[in-house]
Amino acid sequence: MNRSRLLDRDRIRRNFDRQASEYERHAMVQQRVAQRLLTLLEGQKRPPGAILEIGCGTGLLSRRLAEVFRDELLVLSDLAHAMTRTASGRLPDCRGVDADAAALPFADGRFSLVASSSVYQWVDDREAALADAARVLVPGGLLVLAMFGEGTLEELRTAHRQAVAECGLGGNSHVQDFTHLGELGKALRKAGLDPLQLRSETEIEWHPDVPHLLRSLKGLGASNAAGDRPPGMAPRRVMQRMMQAYGERYGTDRGIPASYRVFYLLARRT
Repeated sequence: MNRSRLLDRDRIRRNFDRQASEYERHAMVQQRVAQRLLTLLEGQKRPPGAILEIGCGTGLLSRRLAEVFRDELLVLSDLAHAMTRTASGRLPDCRGVDADAAALPFADGRFSLVASSSVYQWVDDREAALADAARVLVPGGLLVLAMFGEGTLEELRTAHRQAVAECGLGGNSHVQDFTHLGELGKALRKAGLDPLQLRSETEIEWHPDVPHLLRSLKGLGASNAAGDRPPGMAPRRVMQRMMQAYGERYGTDRGIPASYRVFYLLARRT
């Protein structure tokens, strides 16, 4: 792993804490992903026991889990306290715990199902984090997970790269990096998890213009949190050229597209 690209956990926590009240207004793709995720569990058997959601956010997936598994204890966790408070406040029969996906504060073999949606792209060492998720599962327990991967926001990345080059600037990007599907499969096996399903789908979100897209990303709390990201905002001339290039390359009568590559996986603890 390139250690210089480590994510700033405090920045991530602050970003999502600030946006807890506005998150769902912008989370259209995240809502669709949460709705689809549990279909991976259809026809799957697992031991009885409690359920853990990692990165509950405001409760998009939590509400579906509570509906489907009404008779089982559901524990909701998030790195950002405002998110944990919001989700658990909406589902008073569930337990809320502030927790980092990279260091879960739960005993070994505590859960029969671990679920997570739109979270693990914010985790540095996914192999270690997946191993920790496997640790808290009982033998035969299931992990069901969706995350954003390589290809997500590729239009924004391409336009920004073009603007930086044309403005004669170098250095790292303000746009978040994402992992490859093959890397995720390898990380699962190393974590002691047997992949049952592993696939990717592309979601397209449409915006009237680039400023609207950027406001939406800010409303999600989805800012680049790499430890070596450039400080502050991109130079004004880069931003202006990036928005122009984005429109030139991808603009249509419908507006501009923003692509999200979603990785869906189902795995069993061996």
